[in-house]
This record gives sequence, structure tokens and C-alpha cells, in this order.
Amino acid sequence: MYPLKFQPILKSTLWGGEKIIPFKHLDSNQTQVGESWEISDVPGDESIVANGADAGKNLTQMVNEYKGALVGEANYKRFNGKFPLLIKFIDAQQDLSIQVHPNDELAMKRHNSMGKTEMWYVVDATANAHLRSGLSKAITPDEYAQMIADNTICDALKDYSIKPGDVFFLPAGRIHSIGAGSFIAEIQQTSNVTYRIYDFNRKDKNGNTRELHTELSKDAIDYTVYDDYRTNYTPKENEPVELVTCPYFTTTVYDLTEKMSMDYSELDSFVIYICMEGACTVTDNEGNTISLQAGESVLFPATTRSLEVVPEGKVKFLETYV
Repeated sequence: MYPLKFQPILKSTLWGGEKIIPFKHLDSNQTQVGESWEISDVPGDESIVANGADAGKNLTQMVNEYKGALVGEANYKRFNGKFPLLIKFIDAQQDLSIQVHPNDELAMKRHNSMGKTEMWYVVDATANAHLRSGLSKAITPDEYAQMIADNTICDALKDYSIKPGDVFFLPAGRIHSIGAGSFIAEIQQTSNVTYRIYDFNRKDKNGNTRELHTELSKDAIDYTVYDDYRTNYTPKENEPVELVTCPYFTTTVYDLTEKMSMDYSELDSFVIYICMEGACTVTDNEGNTISLQAGESVLFPATTRSLEVVPEGKVKFLETYV
């Protein structure tokens, strides 16, 4: 197999901005693009291969055809032939609704779906950009429901000013909201189950507020309070810096100015690179070479044993696998 690029799935939203199209170097007049789904196996939103002999096939077909050779033998069995991760870029010009996602057990019971644990990497941010992650004080489920009713739920949430390079890990059950001015890369489980907790009483053009899922979310929330919900790490050049490791994905950031060899010979998983800055060329152990630039993502199949990354000046990318 060879490294795969996919056609982005662009989603215009009420809160979307105008950063994704130029960031991804796309020739498109689409406006208010809030999300680019880079690699997706969500039903109805399956990514289409953009390069090579498999161009035109969607990710579901690819997994069905190549099985463990694409995703890894253990992953193929564990996730019942589904691709386990969803990769996005998100550009928020306005605050998104406050949300929570159920864990695997609850999502399977209610929706026959995986839960959604995810992470954010801040690619860019305006001067006053912010986001919310986690509870700032202890509340009970009944107090939570009352705070939704009286519009005070934001008083119980941690609100962070953000800058490029900030990282937040969001296990299922953690209340969160992407704030205005945030441009992020998101890595998450393949799930589209979201409980909308609060939407600031916003109304659509017909004067209607959006549905809230207060009762569904009540027992999906993890009410544990932590001191800090930000992932703290020390940036380094030309060596891997692990950001998140959890049962669903491991993510590392690379900031390279010189050539680096990657050894995946002991890894039974696909590997995804998500590029935030600069450009590079990547050559695998079979001699396949692919270019990667800011705004692009590439999927290396589980058959990949090693990669050689050659930056064009400087490159910054996330590496993630299961």
C-alpha cells in the first residue's frame, strides 16, 4: 500500500470563518467554512481517496478491502472493521455551543455508536480567542440542570485564553466549547454523537432556539473538578514531543528543521500526519514519496515500516495513531 490523501469535506456553518480555504490552499468560493473533515469514516461523510490507484474509493471501501493492512490487525478486530479516528480542522468565528460527549458504554447503549474522546491542538488564534474545558467548581447533576435553566452554566466552566500550540485533551464526559477566534486541529474517535448543553439562547432566522439535550447530558458528564485542563508540554525542535496518549489515540508533535527517520516496524496501526506549518516530503520503506504542506493530512497504512521526513526549511505536524 501507499500513503493516502483524501478530498476534504468542507462544512459551512453559522459560526464558521474564512481561514480554512486559504490555510488548505484550496480553490473554492465556499464561505463560512467552520470545519474541514480531513479523514472521516462517519456514515454519510466518508472521505474519498484523492491520489494514486485507489483514488475515488471512500474510506469505508478502503477498510473493507485492505482490512488490517490499512488500519492494523488489532485495530481491525477491535473496531469491527470501522476506521477509528476522525480528523478535522475547525475555524470558529463565533462561540460554538457548550457540549459534552458520552463515553463508549453510554453511546453504544443509546446510539449504537462509539463514544467520543478527543483532543484539540490550537493552530492559530486571534488576540482574544478563548475556549472552555472542564468544570471550575463542584456541582451536582441537579445543580447542573438548574444552571442550564437559569443561564448560569458558564459560571461553572473553566475559560481559557489560548495561543498557537496550546493543547487540550477532552475525554468523553468533559464539558467543553470552542470559543470565537479559535482555529484548531481536532483528533477524535469516529463518532458524531454530541449533546448540546447550552447555546447562549441564540435564535435562528425563524426565531427558534436550538434543541438542548439537558437530560441526556446529565448522566454523561464527568463531574470531577481538576486544577488545570490544559495539556502542558515543552516544545522542542527536531525530536518528538508526546502530547496525548490514551486508549483511543497517541499524538505527538514534530517541529523539524532537519531530516528525520521514523521507525514504525513495531507498530500495528496506521499513522496520520496533520501538517500545521511549512512543508516536507515523506518517503516510505517501499519508495513511495508524498508531499505534505500546511493544511494537509496524510494517512500511512499499517504496512508502513519506516518513513523519512525531509523538511523544506521548517515543518510542524502532528503524528497520531491508535
